[in-house]
Amino acid sequence: MIVLGIESTAHTIGVGIAADEEPYILANVMKTYVPKEGGIHPREAARHHAEWGPRLVKEALGRAGVRPEDLDGVAYSAGPGLGPCLRTGAVMARALAAFYGKPLVPVNHSLAHIEIARLWTGFERPVAIYVSGGSTMISAPAVRRYRVYGETLDIGLGNLLDTFAREVGIGPPFVKGGVHVVELCSEGAEEPADLPYAVQGVDLSFSGLLTAALKAWKREDRRKVCYGLWETAYDMVVEVGERALAHSGLREVVLVGGVAGSRRLQRKVELMAGERGSSFKPIPYDLARDNGAMIAWTGLLYLKHGVSVRPEEAFVRQRWRLDEVEVPWL
Repeated sequence: MIVLGIESTAHTIGVGIAADEEPYILANVMKTYVPKEGGIHPREAARHHAEWGPRLVKEALGRAGVRPEDLDGVAYSAGPGLGPCLRTGAVMARALAAFYGKPLVPVNHSLAHIEIARLWTGFERPVAIYVSGGSTMISAPAVRRYRVYGETLDIGLGNLLDTFAREVGIGPPFVKGGVHVVELCSEGAEEPADLPYAVQGVDLSFSGLLTAALKAWKREDRRKVCYGLWETAYDMVVEVGERALAHSGLREVVLVGGVAGSRRLQRKVELMAGERGSSFKPIPYDLARDNGAMIAWTGLLYLKHGVSVRPEEAFVRQRWRLDEVEVPWL
């Protein structure tokens, strides 16, 4: 079975092709929209995706050595995400599925992050620490769905880092190669600035940390402020991940999302998992960030369980929560 997947929830348009035999990922290509200033502009990002999407489909098919007629299905990210971006990917997927007469599979973006990590690591039932620009969530498998143990109450971890970088003008507000500019700007600091730590039970709040870091930037050593920002934020995430491990009794951990490329965050999760007698394996940055391969693989799993929709039913859901998604293979 071979499935093509289209990812278009935010700033990245990605196309991947997955198979049910090794090598499981046949192609994974992407293009990221970078605004001239400020954060993501949904309509501009959607135009970017509409321009690059068809090219990436052609490139992915070429890399995989697959013809459209050879596909067994087409999957697309149906949410959560930015409406204009989601609709652009959905339209592409509908067109391909309708023209070639292939089954169409809507995929939850958050679930896809976890499933590609399970594929890469070989873990069966891991606690998933999901850290991206729009989301920060710690979840674990339950019965036919994932349970959310804790999540951000305001902004995502990536949003925290990006917004801080934009506001203080230290560099492009995005992660490149898994290393964030806030981490780079902390080099040389001997100790972190003292910033507020906001874990509320099993939930997190980053907006107060952002405000405090912006104020500290004006009066303290700027390297210390950057050090304190990522050190505090990463520790908050790891603490909630440890609580989920303790509560669930599971012994595997995965780290997914755009911020998962951070070696510093990976090291913190690795140390935490080791202290609890649990296993942790980082995944490649191109699979941790938003990508088409994760949509293709998760779509393939759904197709194997008989899940698909007609093109006229291919809707998007901007606020589609992970714990609302039925996962028949769990």
